[in-house]
Amino acid sequence: MPKKHFINSLIFLSIFVVSLVIVSCNTGKKKSAKDVSIEDFVTEDDIFDDIDKAKKIFYSLPSPLETAMLIKSAGAEYDEELLNSLDNVSQYTTSKSLALNLGIYTTDLSFASLFDQTQTSISYMTAAQEMAEGLDINDAIDSETMTRLEENLQNRDIVMDIISETFLNSSSYLKEQRRPDVAAIVLVGGWIEGLYIATQLIGDKDITNNKLVDRVLEQKLSFNIVQRMLDDNKENENGEQNEDIVDMISELKELKEAFDKVKVQTSQTETIDNKETNITTLKSQTTVSVTPEDFKKLQLVVDNLRTSFIQ
Repeated sequence: MPKKHFINSLIFLSIFVVSLVIVSCNTGKKKSAKDVSIEDFVTEDDIFDDIDKAKKIFYSLPSPLETAMLIKSAGAEYDEELLNSLDNVSQYTTSKSLALNLGIYTTDLSFASLFDQTQTSISYMTAAQEMAEGLDINDAIDSETMTRLEENLQNRDIVMDIISETFLNSSSYLKEQRRPDVAAIVLVGGWIEGLYIATQLIGDKDITNNKLVDRVLEQKLSFNIVQRMLDDNKENENGEQNEDIVDMISELKELKEAFDKVKVQTSQTETIDNKETNITTLKSQTTVSVTPEDFKKLQLVVDNLRTSFIQ
C-alpha cells in the first residue's frame, strides 16, 4: 500500500478517535446532547464499506507509533518495566505468538524511542526483527533498517520515520502474501500493548479529568474496528476456519464487555460552512466516561489479556 494511503488512513483515525469530532455531509438535522450507542456512528455500513473498498481496514487502528505518541501527549512518564521483557523473545515460535509480539515489541520500541531511550530502542528493534524473521518477513526489518536506526539514534524524527516504515512494510508484505490474518494479529498485539502501557501508567490515580484515562476510553471506538477486522478474517480464501483468529475473537470477549461499560455522549451538532470549498460539515463534540469501578475492571482485563499474549 502506498505510504500516502497509509498516512491518510491514520489521519482518518486521528480525526475520528483522537479529536473525537463527528463529521457528516448527509444531514442538516441538529441533535440535542444525549447518550448514544457507539455503534450508531462507528459500525455504520457506509463507514465500513468505505474502509473495505479501499482495503484499509488493517490501517484503521492507531499504529504503534501513534499509540506511543498518544500516551506521551497525555503526560505519561517513561517506565521501562512496562515493556515486554527481551528475555521472552526465544519463546515465541508459533505464528500467532510471533505476530502478536511483533506488534507488542514495535509498540515498546515506539514508546522507548519517544522518550529518547536509544539503547533500548536498538534492543527492541532487534526483538521486532526476530519476530519478523520468524514470520518469514525478513525484508520488513533488514540489516539496512538496523544500520539506519543505529546511525540516526540522535535524530528522533528519522527514528520515528524508520519505525513507521518498518510497521508499514510488515503489514503491507503480509497482505501482499495473502496473509491478512497474520497482519490483523500483528495490529491487535500492538494495539493491546498500547492499552496495557497506558492503563498501567494510570494505576490507582484519580480518573477524573485525566487525559490518559480519556485516551484509553476513546479506544472503545477502535475496538469496533478490531472486531470487524477479526470477523473478516475468520475464514481463509478456501473457506476454511482460521483457528488463531477464532481464538482471538474469543479472547477479546471480556474486553468488549469492559468497553461496553464506557458511556459515550455527543453534544449538539454545529453546522460549519466553508465558503471557499462550498462544503458544509456537521460537527459535534463527543465525550467518554466510566465509573471508577468499571475502569478498574477494564485495567484488569487489559492486564490479563496482555499477560496471555506475552507468555
